[in-house]
Amino acid sequence: MSAENITVSGIAGRYATALFDLASSAKELDAVAADLATVKSMMDENKDLARLVKSPIISRADQARAMGAVLEKLGVGDLVRRFIGTVAQNRRLFALPGMINAYGQLLAAERGEVVARVTSAKKLTKSQLDAVSSALKSAIGSDVSLESEVDESLIGGLVIRVGSRMIDSSIRTKLQNLKFAMKGVG
Repeated sequence: MSAENITVSGIAGRYATALFDLASSAKELDAVAADLATVKSMMDENKDLARLVKSPIISRADQARAMGAVLEKLGVGDLVRRFIGTVAQNRRLFALPGMINAYGQLLAAERGEVVARVTSAKKLTKSQLDAVSSALKSAIGSDVSLESEVDESLIGGLVIRVGSRMIDSSIRTKLQNLKFAMKGVG
């Protein structure tokens, strides 16, 4: 399955497709993916940066300047820096997380990988992610690209989404099922 066979839609999809085409032409697919992962992790960790990205009140010039400074400090490559600058100038910075996810989907399709979203109550270690990846690879039969998220409301366990399939082994869901079962008894 190549990147032409996958459909990403909306604002995020259009921008991600444009970035993917630029990165492919420049033969920088992996470098751009690494830079985007750095930006995504910084947005996840830094509430002020997340607020900057989502705020409609901050002017486009201020957003572009602030993002430029952050990207330079992170050591992000020129292509991603120019891309995010254009996104900020077009007032589409709010869609940046979606653009990063869509780029990841396009890259995974280009590599013949399946994208799996893993949600856990706490941040998973590298060894835990590797174990999940290898288990999914043996179950699915193809390479797996993991996107991990943290949702503390799960209490424990994992929720794994691969395409339209979902495996929910979270404690929150088990407690909800127990609650429904108990209502049926009384």
